[in-house]
Amino acid sequence: MSVLAIDQGTTSSRAILFDDAMQVQAIAQEEFPQRFPRSGWVEHDPSDIWSSTAATCRAVMERAGIRAEEIAAIGITNQRETVMLWDRRTGEPVHNAIVWQDRRTAGLCHDLREAGHESMIRSRTGLIIDPYFSATKLAWLLDQIEDGRERARRGELAFGTIDSFLIWKLTGGRQHLTDATNAARTMLYNIVEGRWDPEICALFDIPMAILPEVRDCASDFGMARADLFGREIPIFGVAGDQQAATLGQACFKPGMVKSTYGTGCFALVNTGAERVESRNRLLTTVAYQLDGETCFALEGSIFVAGAVVQWLRDGLKIIREAAETQPLAEQADPHQQVYLVPAFTGLGAPYWDAEARGAIHGLTRATGPAELARAALESVGYQTRDLMEAMAADMDGISVGTLRVDGGMSANDWTMQFLSDILGAPVDRPRVRETTALGAAWLAGMRAGVYPDKAGFAAAWALDKEFTPRMKSALRDDKYAGWKDAVRRTLRNAG
Repeated sequence: MSVLAIDQGTTSSRAILFDDAMQVQAIAQEEFPQRFPRSGWVEHDPSDIWSSTAATCRAVMERAGIRAEEIAAIGITNQRETVMLWDRRTGEPVHNAIVWQDRRTAGLCHDLREAGHESMIRSRTGLIIDPYFSATKLAWLLDQIEDGRERARRGELAFGTIDSFLIWKLTGGRQHLTDATNAARTMLYNIVEGRWDPEICALFDIPMAILPEVRDCASDFGMARADLFGREIPIFGVAGDQQAATLGQACFKPGMVKSTYGTGCFALVNTGAERVESRNRLLTTVAYQLDGETCFALEGSIFVAGAVVQWLRDGLKIIREAAETQPLAEQADPHQQVYLVPAFTGLGAPYWDAEARGAIHGLTRATGPAELARAALESVGYQTRDLMEAMAADMDGISVGTLRVDGGMSANDWTMQFLSDILGAPVDRPRVRETTALGAAWLAGMRAGVYPDKAGFAAAWALDKEFTPRMKSALRDDKYAGWKDAVRRTLRNAG
């Protein structure tokens, strides 16, 4: 039996079939447009999200020559924090999806901090007040829609992150559900008590009638409609993309850490049953919830990782495809030290400056495409070190070990070697690179009885390549000091 993983991401939807040995059988992917109505605003057309998801699921089944009867279960992983609001009766969205990158509520977040709400929100949700999270986006939506809050109170509207929207569509509107990892990213969910928080919902004037029911990551999320794939298929696993990657990397023990390099970069370190309150502006979040038991994590979020390569391609047009960055970086003048701070949509952890904007420091007349490509790739390593240092400082008594990496940029050997060099630590890349989809598939397959338990899954994790530090410590410290200075200058000049 196979397991179908739906990986609904920021720039594309993908469907991946895994066989009974958890090996990839086939992949289908479809990109969809990004919409930028104003500076700092990012939206998706919900019809693009749904049509690309359904199309890739059908395509991957056709590509693998597999019928619905041969699929044991579906697992879903998704871009987190992105907000959807739809009409319960018709199932039609009432607005475009507002994407996690969107900064339109920066002013509201500032007002909430000034009013003294951050301490309460952080203690209950583990999150800081930032436009990144769902709550302020949802509040904005309810303000924009005619009679939005009244319709919400009457139960006419349904809110969800992308997983909830897909479950609704897959089940024909029979299920309005989410899992604990996605709920924990909304800034409305009390991770201490494991429930939606009435006081926080009241603060944002968000009627609780529009919220989905929260379940474990491996649970019964309903049946996908027979008319979609030929027969009904159970949906047995759901996790936000970064938590799914944490599962896919088998980071089940406290101190294990993974970093995923996609559009952004997200590092999670497992803290076990303990909620660690960060002193360094990291997020306390749910790593996963199984059999009613919650495992927590510290998370650092970098808004721009792979997106900086897209900028080199689409904005500056100095490359035609991402693979060109590695040979360019290798050609760069080693005597130039150019720093690119990619704060295109603000800076995430540990700075959390929504108003910061990108900057390049150290330009000379000799700077060219090679140096800019190197600076872009190096920015990913520097930002990761920011996160790893913050994690190490927060994890009293728990050693943060080898970094396990995944995501598109992890295929770039130059970037991964620089990452190891600037961290001064080993970096392990797994044999199965599709760790996000694998995490979702494992959740569904485990519940379906096709895949092993945590111990068996961890034993199956296999190394592709280990990168070890080659850079001298003096050079490492000098380069990182230059990065910190570049960030300081960017923050100081923000706005």
